[in-house]
Amino acid sequence: CMLRDLTDSAALMARVADGDAASFDLLVALLHAPMLRLALRICHDRRDAEDALQAALTKLWTHAESYEAALGSVEGWFHRILINQCLDRRRRLRPVAPLDDAAHIAAPDPAPFDAADANARARRVDAAMARLNPRQRTAIALFHGEGTSMAEIALQLETSPKAVEGLLARARKELSELLASERTDTK
Repeated sequence: CMLRDLTDSAALMARVADGDAASFDLLVALLHAPMLRLALRICHDRRDAEDALQAALTKLWTHAESYEAALGSVEGWFHRILINQCLDRRRRLRPVAPLDDAAHIAAPDPAPFDAADANARARRVDAAMARLNPRQRTAIALFHGEGTSMAEIALQLETSPKAVEGLLARARKELSELLASERTDTK
């Protein structure tokens, strides 16, 4: 039962709310990697993503008592905090260049020409994603990057699933147009 508690985020969260730093460390270990990937998709800048994640983790520690298990998972609650931090950063900070390191999208050890093509394609997608408005970019990152359902995205963006559906449709259309216009610009 104790081993289950070490990976049960709700049990860890209850102990964090009581000020247990060791439980906080375990919760951070569970959340850090997937949440950093999400923050990178939204912020498109490693430093901004890490800053947003740090600010969100600070909020998790200082507002742990406000988490209510009956309203959803710790991960969903933290997703919302992190997304808000990322969107706040995007509003406050200068526009950023797309990720320079798109290798995370490439398959491991592909043939050299395949890797170069995949990296170039990833950079084009990153550049186009950076031009989407923050809510569209967040919806795309959550839906396609994280596999989050429309209902969960709606909760995190404080809107309806139907509005998320429209947001995703507009984001896909704009992304497609941006990528198509780039292809015609490079010819």
